[in-house]
This record gives sequence, structure tokens and C-alpha cells, in this order.
Amino acid sequence: MAAFLSNILFLFFSLFVNKGLTTDRYIAAVYEHAVVLPDATETPVTPSEALKVMNKNIDVLEKAVKAAAEKGARIIVTPEDGIYGWHFTRATLLPYLEDIPDPTVGWNPCTDPLRFGPAPVQERLSCLARVNSIYIVANIGDKKSCKPGDTMCPPDGHYQYNTNVVFDAEGKLVARYHKYHLFQGEVQFDTPKEPEFVTFNTPFGKFGIFTCFDILFYDPAIALVVDLSVDTILFPTAWMNVLPHLTAVEFHSAWAMGMGVNVLSANTHNTTKRMTGSGIYAPDSPKAYYYNAETEDGHLVVAEVLSHPRLSPSYSVVQWSEYASSIPGYSTNSSEFLRPIFFDNFTLKTLENPEGSQTTCQKDLCCHLNYSMVEKREDEVYALGAFDGMHEVEGEYYLQICTLLKCKSTHLDTCGEAVETSSTQFKSFSLSGTFGTPFVFPEVLLTGIKLAPGDFEISPDGRLVSRANISSTPLLSATLFGRWYEKDPPPKNDASKKNCNDDMLMILTIYAAIQNIIFYVTNL
Repeated sequence: MAAFLSNILFLFFSLFVNKGLTTDRYIAAVYEHAVVLPDATETPVTPSEALKVMNKNIDVLEKAVKAAAEKGARIIVTPEDGIYGWHFTRATLLPYLEDIPDPTVGWNPCTDPLRFGPAPVQERLSCLARVNSIYIVANIGDKKSCKPGDTMCPPDGHYQYNTNVVFDAEGKLVARYHKYHLFQGEVQFDTPKEPEFVTFNTPFGKFGIFTCFDILFYDPAIALVVDLSVDTILFPTAWMNVLPHLTAVEFHSAWAMGMGVNVLSANTHNTTKRMTGSGIYAPDSPKAYYYNAETEDGHLVVAEVLSHPRLSPSYSVVQWSEYASSIPGYSTNSSEFLRPIFFDNFTLKTLENPEGSQTTCQKDLCCHLNYSMVEKREDEVYALGAFDGMHEVEGEYYLQICTLLKCKSTHLDTCGEAVETSSTQFKSFSLSGTFGTPFVFPEVLLTGIKLAPGDFEISPDGRLVSRANISSTPLLSATLFGRWYEKDPPPKNDASKKNCNDDMLMILTIYAAIQNIIFYVTNL
């Protein structure tokens, strides 16, 4: 009997302690890091030289970790490429890599650093987490020797992976993720044979993790939310901003809203590559974010979020095509015109009046807009656009997009070009579309590349609607960015991806350079 009572008391004590450890809210942090880059070289450096570069970056990250912990943060996310940078060949990257074991082995590099051989980077990150009692998310490189009989083994006998690691507040390795969708130019890395679906539980929610370009595809990004029910996505990235629809703060905050989860997004900071934009995004609105294309400084972002956002009374499932499908049919109008937006040919129609309704269609997608401007300016032109088709530049993926955007100038051939400032204020707008996909991400971008927290909402019937207290800040664009994953082509094998890397990277580099030149000339 005494033993029975003892067991009951222990059970109640355990439940009490566990309940006390769980929380409905927590403080999160992300750090946008200006990476210390290694010197360019065509031959590999020694491991000790590589470690010097990585320690310089970890020195910077250590200050951010300490500052975040002092502010009460339970977890901090650092950027993709944040430990050693980029512009590597396969051979020159090798000295920067470590063997990262499967987290199921229960390893704490801080307390047992040599269990799997020398791993100084993992040891230091683990100790940073342990000393500061904070979860740390970092992006490093993993090397794995090929197993006997592996017919896909690279010629050098090992795999190299772009890898996220997570250390818990005790320093234990709790997650390892190998990036699946490599961006064009990442020839130094191998693609895993299958996408990985990595999650881990904490007292403040269930977390999933992926990297940068992964966010545009179903596996693993959407699957982590739909199939594995994570609460928060951890998102290290090295994101090059592309206006009007794919700036980091714009798209990542929209993804959080569209998927109903928190997104902790940490970007690298490099203005020459148009890399900036980090934030803590919740389904209802951005909680805090950072965008700075003027200086080369890093920045810490800290904010409080709900541990389980989908349990919030404000969360609801959206029927994205319900409202737009109720609007009567539409026939093509002679005032419509085609213009490329990030190489996709949109059907566009300008807004001719200070208020009214507008409809533009392409294929099966019809986009509907009701709007009212404070004043219709003669020196600024806005257009409603629709795109329904396959994007085929840095990757192949099917899009359905409805967008209200400011044209670069009053000349219609500039509609869709990058523009960062506007003067036109809208009293109200309501944007909807006949989407064939349930995966739609709502974007609103204001002049100066600013977000509009609290200024808009998504109605259950699929409208992106401005609120009554809409900001007086002029509008750059309002967009419903749809991804129709079922229409994506089958994944290409690793070799075919790498064969086109140089061409795609050159195209994107030229595109970014043209954007920079246009912006510079316009602002002379």
C-alpha cells in the first residue's frame, strides 16, 4: 500500500511539474547576421584555417545569443550560411564540414565533445546553448561517408549537406535537417535522396525546421504543418529579395499567415546580394521584423508569440475561392496587357478611377478588386494583375497570383518592375481570386519595404481586406500568392539540377543587377 501511494504521489508530482514547465506563450529571437566571409580561394584551406573563420562568426553569434537570453528568449534562430558564408566549390567547402550524428543517439557535444570525433563547431554551439539556457538553431555543413554498395555515391566518396542543427537549453543535439531544395548555385552540396521531415517537442510547442528555398515546395515545408501539425517553423535562410512579391519580410510573414503557424526567420545580411529581412511572424500579424538595405550591420529581433497558434480563437480555415467564385463571369477586355513580373507573364489592367471595382483573369484564375484611394495621383499608376502558370526560372513550380501593385512609372511597360516607394494612400481594398489551390499566402507591402501589421485581415471566404483603421502609409502592393503543388513537375535528379546551375545563377545575377541599376538611376 505504501508503495502504491508513493507511486500515485509521484505521478501527481510529475504531472504538476510538467504542467508548470509548459507555457502558452514564449519569447523567441532571430538574428540577422552579417557573415564574416573567408578569402576567395581555388584550393582548400587547412581545417585550422577554416575553424578560424567559423570562430569569428560564432564570436558574433555568441553576443546575439547572450543578448537574446538576457531578454528572456527561449530559442534563437541564426541564418543559413551564417557560420562560414558561401562561394565554395565542393572541394573548398570540405574543411568547414563536420560529421553531425543522428540526434537519436542522445549526444551533448558540450559535455562529451569527442564521442564522434573532433567537432569543435558543434561543441561550441552546444556550450553556448547550455551556458545561456536557450535553444540554438544554426546552419552548418554535414559530411557523410558513403556506405558500401551506394551507387549514387559522389566520386570523392562522401556526401556534403547544407544542414540545420538545433541544440536544446542543456546543449543536447535535438534536431538535424539536411536541406532538400538546393538553390541554383549550391554545387558544393548534395541533395538528400528523400526529403526529411524534422520535428521536435518542447514545453513551449512543437517545432519543425527547413531551409530557405524549401519554403516554396510541399515537401518538407507544407507537410510539416499539414501532416505533422507543428506550431512553429524554424527558418534559417540566405534570401535574395525580389520585388514585388518575393522580398523576405513580405513572403515569410505571408507564409506564416497562410499556414497558421509561427515562422522564426533569420536571414543573412549582405546588401550587395540584396540579402536582408528577418522576423518573428505569427498567423495574425508580424510580431517583429528587421529590413535594412542601407548598412552592413547585424540585428537581433525579439518578440513574444503563442506556443500553439492554431488553438487561438482567432484562427480559422480559409476557403480561398469562395467569395471570388460567387462573382458573375468575366470576358476579356481590350484594356488588358501582358507584362513580365520576375519572368512570369501577368495579365494586367490599370486602375483608372480613384475608386471602383476591377477584374482581371488569366486561364482559370480571375482576380477581383474593390478599392478606394484617398486621391488618384497623376504621377502614379496602379494595376491589378493575374498569373496562372508554371514559374520556370530558378526552379519549376506552379503559381496562381492575384496582385494589386504600383507600376515603376506612368509608362505601362514598367508595370511589374521593382519599386520601393509610393505616395498613393488607399482608404480601402478587398482582393480575392478563384484559386484552384488551398495554399494561398496574403502579402501587403507598404512604401519603403515595410509590412502592415494590423492593417489587413483575411476573411473566411477568401478576401484580403483592409481594416477600418488602415494605415496612412502609401501602398506598394497587396497580393494573394497561391501555390498549386499538385501541378508541379516531378523532382529532377541531382545531376540534372547541377547541369543548369551556372545558367540559372547567371540569369538571377543579371536580374538583380538590373534591379539595382534601375533603382540607382531612378534615385539620382
